[in-house]
Amino acid sequence: MERRKFLQNGTLAGISALALGSIGNTAQAAAGSNSNDLKGKPFNLNYGPHDGMFKNNAGENFLDQIKYAYDQGFRSIEDNGMLGRPSAEQSKIGELLNKLGMQMGVFVVDTGNNWKTSLTTGKQEFKDAFIKTCKDSVETAKRCNAKWATVVPGFFDRNLPMGIQTAHVVDALRAGAEIFEPHGLVMVLEPLSDTPELFLRTAEQSYEICKAVKSPSCKILYDIYHMQRNVGNLIPVLDMCWDEIAYIQIGDNPGRQEPGTGEINYKNIFKHLHKKGYNGVLGMEHGISGKGKEGEAALIKAYREADSFL
Repeated sequence: MERRKFLQNGTLAGISALALGSIGNTAQAAAGSNSNDLKGKPFNLNYGPHDGMFKNNAGENFLDQIKYAYDQGFRSIEDNGMLGRPSAEQSKIGELLNKLGMQMGVFVVDTGNNWKTSLTTGKQEFKDAFIKTCKDSVETAKRCNAKWATVVPGFFDRNLPMGIQTAHVVDALRAGAEIFEPHGLVMVLEPLSDTPELFLRTAEQSYEICKAVKSPSCKILYDIYHMQRNVGNLIPVLDMCWDEIAYIQIGDNPGRQEPGTGEINYKNIFKHLHKKGYNGVLGMEHGISGKGKEGEAALIKAYREADSFL
């Protein structure tokens, strides 16, 4: 995940018609063509855009962007910064999602300090801050009907052996899971590629930690972009870690933009996920390769093409 200001360079508008049967017709309808009979038809998988991704077509208001996303066939959203929104706004988002029959994806259990504050240290002050944020996250989740919340343990403590750091992280996550379990909220651990200073780097490492925590409220967020950068071997690793994966995010590499702009074969990955019966959210945590309304139109087209695996 990129922890800047939550990808504010998105844009969107109409999309040109595709001559690819029902998939093409769906894309045409989603783009706002004259054929409105398929407008809003859901994708085969459950992709979730974020705040700002459709702002050029729908405006700056996130509620209007959610409505627009629904009209294009999307049935989920995600919002890293939900925890920082006013409680009234959180409630309005939850009410709108419920009205539209959409899912809320992840928000971040963010204790601040750009992930440098680390649970690896075993310091009580960091664990206390994490526990407090978990409690705040429960209230946020209730307002916006969220089921998943992203957790990043933080940076390495290079003064401690790896096993000691891992034990500290497991201890803190068990405390967080105890808070989340009664509310059906799942923290999803996200291994990242943003900097080599981060403790959590691979899905396999996350798998080991989840097995140690032993809680239905501690699972893996498999971000395909980060895993391609750190490890590769995307489908086999996904399969090995499958029973602990609760959430998936998208981004092509290089560039961290929409499917089709990089080296990842997203049509094959989406087909594989569909065969495995994955019906959770796939968060669209990436930028947009194009500019303005045309760039957002190309983004929708890219998803329609990658989603046409049936």
